[in-house]
Amino acid sequence: MSSKWAACFALQGALSVAAGAFGAHALTEVLDPKALGWWNTASQYLMYHALAGLMSAALFSYLPSHKNILMLFFAGNTLFAGSLYIIALTGYTFLGMITPLGGLCYLLAWGGLAFRLWQFKNADNHQN
Repeated sequence: MSSKWAACFALQGALSVAAGAFGAHALTEVLDPKALGWWNTASQYLMYHALAGLMSAALFSYLPSHKNILMLFFAGNTLFAGSLYIIALTGYTFLGMITPLGGLCYLLAWGGLAFRLWQFKNADNHQN
């Protein structure tokens, strides 16, 4: 199952590259600086967390209970980056209410990852 999640995160990484290039080449004359900033932030966070999802998918062949962490990274990318992309393109700033939910998903995913890694380390120390 982790390989399907890894494939989803690899696609999100590709989307981040494509969106970043599109923003840099096609949107600089279309969007105002504030909207372009939202676009760039979305592209950066999408890549950071696509890589985190790939790392998590790889790690969790060794660690238990990884599905929730992968789902949180994926949901964070969808809500955070997705809402910023839509806001940048449409100006519908009321969608900014969704963006923090994506950030919360990121925080929960990172916290869950830290917890699982801590448990793994502690289990490893007890075996020695």
